[in-house]
Amino acid sequence: MFKNIELKYGKGFYTIEVPENSDNLCIREPEFRITLKKFADDFSLHLPKNVSACKAVSIVVADKTRLCDYKTYLPWILDVLLQKGLQNRQIQFFIAYGTHARQSDEACLNAYGDIYQQYRFIHHDCNDKSLFVDLGKTEHGTRIHVRKDILESDLIITFGALSHHYFAGYGGGRKLLFPGLGYKPDIYQNHSLFLDNDLKKLSFGCRPGNLENNPLADDLKQIDDVIETQKVSIKGILDSKGRVCQLIVGNTYDDFLRACKHLDSFYKAGTDKQYDLVIASCGGFPKDINFIQAHKAINNAAMFVKDNGSLIVLSECMDGIGSDTFMDYFNYQDFAKAFDILKTDYKGNGGTALSMMAKTNRINIFLKTALDDETCRKIGVIKIKIDTIQPLVRVFTKDMACIENASLLTR
Repeated sequence: MFKNIELKYGKGFYTIEVPENSDNLCIREPEFRITLKKFADDFSLHLPKNVSACKAVSIVVADKTRLCDYKTYLPWILDVLLQKGLQNRQIQFFIAYGTHARQSDEACLNAYGDIYQQYRFIHHDCNDKSLFVDLGKTEHGTRIHVRKDILESDLIITFGALSHHYFAGYGGGRKLLFPGLGYKPDIYQNHSLFLDNDLKKLSFGCRPGNLENNPLADDLKQIDDVIETQKVSIKGILDSKGRVCQLIVGNTYDDFLRACKHLDSFYKAGTDKQYDLVIASCGGFPKDINFIQAHKAINNAAMFVKDNGSLIVLSECMDGIGSDTFMDYFNYQDFAKAFDILKTDYKGNGGTALSMMAKTNRINIFLKTALDDETCRKIGVIKIKIDTIQPLVRVFTKDMACIENASLLTR
């Protein structure tokens, strides 16, 4: 017996027939629970009592790749601050680009609304060392350069979407300060903790939804602890369509942990089972706009596949790879050689390249994609047509799972 499932691909979808006894691994959509009053109460509760005495309040937001309905909720934040006695001139915004390119004014207006023209927005530049002061280094060896102007703030408010991150454990929150406002060499040093130099493989603890024995996440905590300025963090919980459904306000690391656990309740599968075959979609556009974005879904789905098993992923990648550095590491044609290069000079999407090599060494990956045949061959995946999927599926009638949105669902 078989059943039909619909899997998104770019801006369309395909219907695929799968065994009726195959497992469907699904996210649980968060309910919308936001009201202006509840948010204002929660936000006010976490603000310092003397907030009106602050000379400088800095609000850190994400760039256009990680939006959190800023047009709606930034005015709410500002209304509360102004009602507390702050003046417009005391408030400034930082756009946490990390290593991403600066946005145009038009893109900023689309992202942040009219507030972009009414307040001072500072565009972060991770390459300008003159912006930073050196505050030492972490136990893992990452130098801690922090923007001088952010340290001059009396209060720092970070506001962004909380999400699972494929090697940092969780994205959003503290990651807005670093790597969002970090110095590029420090960012790459932090990301290099994805590599276990002793075992010469990827660090086991560096995986989505995990903070335990995760050196990269521990590094982030140490950097955040060094920034002693009063902080308030607003974390958005998004549904699968990108709608902000819940806003969680906190001050402490324990607040962060509680928010992460809450996110897990929606986007962790709650099973350790692995399968001979998993068929998955990235969730369609824009989650499969390029391979760097699609890799997040491939990484999640691969965790449900047994060693030597098979993974079929629908990932259009209409904009190609999405990185100027990713493909270079496949010229070495060997995980160990690429690892040694990255160990001494970590750059760009090198960790993503190693992660992909590790997966293709462990399992078979089939890709329905717009990427060309040579690119697929080089990254170690088998490009297939949609009518090839059905025969593959029929081979695995006893032990397979389907994931309709692998970009969001993790183990």
